[in-house]
Amino acid sequence: MITPAASPRPNGDIAIEAQEVTKVFGAVRALDRVSLSVRRGTVLALLGHNGAGKTTLVGVLTAAVPPTSGRAYVAGFDVARKPREIRRRIGLTGQFASVDGQLSGRDNLILIARLLGAGRKAAAARADDLLELFALTDVAARRARTYSGGLRRRLDLAAGLVGHPEVVFLDEPTTGLDPSSRLALWEIVENLVAEGTTVLLTTQYLDEADRLADSIAVLSSGALIAGGTAAELKARVGRRTVVVTLDGAHTAAVAAEALRRASMEPVAGPDTGVIVVPIDASKDIAAVVRALDHAGVEAEELSFREPSLDDVYLTLAGHRPHPARLVQGADA
Repeated sequence: MITPAASPRPNGDIAIEAQEVTKVFGAVRALDRVSLSVRRGTVLALLGHNGAGKTTLVGVLTAAVPPTSGRAYVAGFDVARKPREIRRRIGLTGQFASVDGQLSGRDNLILIARLLGAGRKAAAARADDLLELFALTDVAARRARTYSGGLRRRLDLAAGLVGHPEVVFLDEPTTGLDPSSRLALWEIVENLVAEGTTVLLTTQYLDEADRLADSIAVLSSGALIAGGTAAELKARVGRRTVVVTLDGAHTAAVAAEALRRASMEPVAGPDTGVIVVPIDASKDIAAVVRALDHAGVEAEELSFREPSLDDVYLTLAGHRPHPARLVQGADA
């Protein structure tokens, strides 16, 4: 998935493209030659700690922040040369709800539609469609300031969709939400993508990226340090493991010796009587069981663990190789 830079001309199948984008604020290099592309109708999750450059990159791609160098295209338009065209084709939801708390939910959406040029009837119809889509009809007449955090976030996302955007940028949209509200927003994002919308999602929640993203990019200190599908990233930085729970330290020692004789590399687990066995494929579980049986050891519990995005992030976030290029669907 990391390949050399592509042609400067944007591909018709690519909704978002950044080419060697750098952004410098005084002595701070917020973005360092970031290159990535996102196919239409897919989700790219941008991972990174606070200060990694995620929000700055969103600012560049939404024509809110001019790049210091490099070029970027959204919906086929150069963000530096055609900012108005970009803004007509995108929706943006930030980390905090930006709707007017003094207006009702419905009036917020009507106001935005009118500002975008819709007539009175068209604006009202669009507002009602979005209120139904986001399950806000029952609270449509209430002032937005009375909404819970989850309701305000849903209204904010609805506001970003008033203009039927081709591309939606979600900058940590579920920060601070309860689990139920997060799940509701995830389902909304999945429905948008199913209808052909392209989404760039910045998040610190690895489970969110795992569920929603077709592809993932990891930023650290302004540089793109890794990219790929969740499965590709997991395969690159972590091995599958079998966790064996036994009835005590002595049995664990016997089991570990039996596994070493079978050419495995068991390590002590977090608790007494637990050992962890790295394996290359799920079929190797049978080899673990055979080795234990041969030694006359009976496990109290045996579980299979895939590497997680947490493993990926913890492995990668502390390293900063040369900036790389992310292109969905290919891995060099």
